[in-house]
Amino acid sequence: MNSLNANIRNNTTKGQLNDLRKSGNVPAIIYGGEEVNQKIYISKKLLKNLLEKENFLSNIITINLDGKSQNVLPREIKYDIYSDEPNHVDFLRVLPGVKIKIEVPVNFINHEKSPGLKRGGVLNIVRRKVELRCPSEKIPENLTIDLDGVDIGESFKISSVKLDSSVTPTIQGRDFVIATLAAPTVMKEPEKPAEAEASEGEEGAEGAESKEAASTEGEKGASDASKGDKKDAEDKKQAEKKPSNEKK
Repeated sequence: MNSLNANIRNNTTKGQLNDLRKSGNVPAIIYGGEEVNQKIYISKKLLKNLLEKENFLSNIITINLDGKSQNVLPREIKYDIYSDEPNHVDFLRVLPGVKIKIEVPVNFINHEKSPGLKRGGVLNIVRRKVELRCPSEKIPENLTIDLDGVDIGESFKISSVKLDSSVTPTIQGRDFVIATLAAPTVMKEPEKPAEAEASEGEEGAEGAESKEAASTEGEKGASDASKGDKKDAEDKKQAEKKPSNEKK
């Protein structure tokens, strides 16, 4: 479990808050339960280290304050609109038996053991997070879905996820889908058998022979036509050379 050291703050003006931020700290507040809201401040550097970790808003954190520790859940982080640095955090007290709503991330494992993914299938994630209602002390870190042995066409619904009996999804009345393993958008064409390729090769050879025969016949016809034209021209020339008949 992650932890943060905190100090009590007694600022009353915006100027005092700005001075606190300039000194490398972030103002925060702890609320919830019967106790009064507690104003605190924490180190910005330590806070940013936790923010870099995954699922900060769904992990319980131990706040060390005045020699005492208490478990809290981050509920909201506000950022500066110019620097994008965190400038305020809201923490909810974790009290036994009190149920809260929280979004828990979905984690997929064993991708390499899925026959569907090996064949080019696509994992379509419908919900990357699922909202749950659960006791604050039983918040799951994530919902794990195992892809081992999963093939194309299979889907994962909330009913396939193991949850504690005290943990329930906020969506009730239907077994909603979290993800599906779909077929690839472009199917790979199967390789042709060697016999089919050989058959196509024979057909291609026959076609080439037919084209060659047609070409030969065409050339022969053209040659005969050329000879006929030449003979007609010679006959016409001989006729022109004959003397015309004398007048009687």
